[in-house]
Amino acid sequence: MKSRERTEQPRKTQVGKFQCFARMTARAAGSSWAFALALGIILIWGVTGPIFHFSDTWQLVINTGTTIITFLMVFLIQSTQNRDSEAMHLKLDELLRAQGGAHNAVLDIEEMSEEELNALKRAYAELARQAMRDIRSGKSDLGVPELEHHIQGPTDRDPEPAQH
Repeated sequence: MKSRERTEQPRKTQVGKFQCFARMTARAAGSSWAFALALGIILIWGVTGPIFHFSDTWQLVINTGTTIITFLMVFLIQSTQNRDSEAMHLKLDELLRAQGGAHNAVLDIEEMSEEELNALKRAYAELARQAMRDIRSGKSDLGVPELEHHIQGPTDRDPEPAQH
């Protein structure tokens, strides 16, 4: 019953508390106010150096503070970046899906192996070279040529070693 209540709530409240916190923190950390605050803390710390005779404790305060903040910010910013990246992939996937003539093979490209990505990259590079040849010969480079004819997988280029 609780999951049903969750789906009936407005979209904004369905986002998890951590995601909201991470997004707000990442936005705040990237603001000019956050920079000014950090600069102010460092200036205050620097000015207090002579007061504390530049002691080990004085140095430890800034080192510990910056280490803790950096450690936590890595996870918060990574969480926000992961979510933004996933949303961007979904938007691009929808554009590809909706665009007539687009290659649907690239919808899930981020899940491909390195070999598959390299084969796809070679195929697109070949399409680009062909388009440049067409332009130089006075032809149009418009259209959606078949990509499959240009894909050479890693096994197509490199013969398998002979077994003895």
